[in-house]
Amino acid sequence: MEPPHSLLVAFNRFGVGIRGGAAMYLTGSGGDPRALVLSELKNNPTISHGTILQSSRDLLQTLFVEQKAVQEARSAQLATPSIHDPNIPKPFLQQPNVAQDIYRQEALVRFQQAFRAPCGILERLTAFWANHFAVSCQKAPFVRMTAGAFEREAIRPHILGRFRDMARAVVQHPTMLFYLDNAQSVGPESIVAKSNPKRGLNENLAREILELHTLGLNGGYTQADVTALAKIITGWTYGSADGRLGPPGSFVFEPRWHEPGLQILLKKTFGQDGVSQGEAALDMLSTQPATALFIATKMARHFIADVPPPSLIKQLAKTFLETGGDLGAVTYRLVSSQEAWSLPLTKMRTPRDFVIASMRLLNRTPEEPQRMLSALNMLGEPLWSPPGPNGFPDMSAAWMTPEQLQLRLDLSAQLARQVRDPPNPSDLLEEAFGAAASEATRIAVRRAESKQQGLALLLMAPEFQKR
Repeated sequence: MEPPHSLLVAFNRFGVGIRGGAAMYLTGSGGDPRALVLSELKNNPTISHGTILQSSRDLLQTLFVEQKAVQEARSAQLATPSIHDPNIPKPFLQQPNVAQDIYRQEALVRFQQAFRAPCGILERLTAFWANHFAVSCQKAPFVRMTAGAFEREAIRPHILGRFRDMARAVVQHPTMLFYLDNAQSVGPESIVAKSNPKRGLNENLAREILELHTLGLNGGYTQADVTALAKIITGWTYGSADGRLGPPGSFVFEPRWHEPGLQILLKKTFGQDGVSQGEAALDMLSTQPATALFIATKMARHFIADVPPPSLIKQLAKTFLETGGDLGAVTYRLVSSQEAWSLPLTKMRTPRDFVIASMRLLNRTPEEPQRMLSALNMLGEPLWSPPGPNGFPDMSAAWMTPEQLQLRLDLSAQLARQVRDPPNPSDLLEEAFGAAASEATRIAVRRAESKQQGLALLLMAPEFQKR
């Protein structure tokens, strides 16, 4: 089997799609698609185009104020003899939804960042790790308000750094503490539990740290390890609206909630050292061979194939362990591998990849987020809203059903109709894909009955859909 064209490997397997003429991006890389991908790994992965976004702490303080105002408005309504009294102010409940507004603002920044990326591997890595450490906006306004900040603060800065630094940033972030219910977890023998027996231990976050974040489902842990880790991270919470525990919206360690005494996790004893007990446990989990294998398998599956070559997984896991979990080194090893540039493109773009790649190919700058958010909702991958802590599926079968393909075809036709002064589809094909385009795709696009139909066919072509 012929190896895939390197242009498609760069922009589809590792990037977020070709934008207009690929040649303009390859010029600075000596015409080498592989060099383009590797050069982007040297860039700063943070949000970079000047948009000022608020910290999760500031966002949560805003949310707490809104929630308090809503409660007061409801109380005022209940106490009002007549809702028609002209002296009663308009209820706060009818004011704009602050969490949804922030969500849309954060979404637009992501879409614009991806649209402007030369290749887009940093955006792909950010999305991959955000799905690995998944939270869902469906849980509550708290998550909808802060999901974007969570990605910016806990995920994106570490995608080329140490895995243990990312893991610590994730687990100590208010969004994760709220999403997996650790913010109210107290040790059975803690000070607060003795005075309030109704409060108890919650194992949700501990279980997902072991099963989804580090070791993996078959990583060798037991139920006793889940309970031990849950006790180790008791007292990990955030400052609430009243500021009693700490500044509202900030990470807080509350010693009165923490389970006292030694804990044994994976046959290793962790002393009662306050917050550092949990940090030491996370550091240990982040450097385990099982964690290296789990992460290597997920990365190879995401970027290369549903069933990646065992030899590649072994190489990535070895790099992970030898470098202490250096994700930049692991990613560089993946991009530099022979398998990455020789194996066929068999995976289907996820809905998010498809929508962003479509905007890039059609050169449509995202100016407002709703159209793209609606498209993601329609295709079954709503932004930052997976059905559970295990994130969205990363196997092609999930995105290659007849229903999914029909939805993509409908969306492709819709996007093509929205292009003002549409280009000649055959010219766009040559400009974007050149020698990477198959003869079958050239014929299909050339025989289209209209420019709009030709553009829709181009969006549904294997050269565009497969990664």
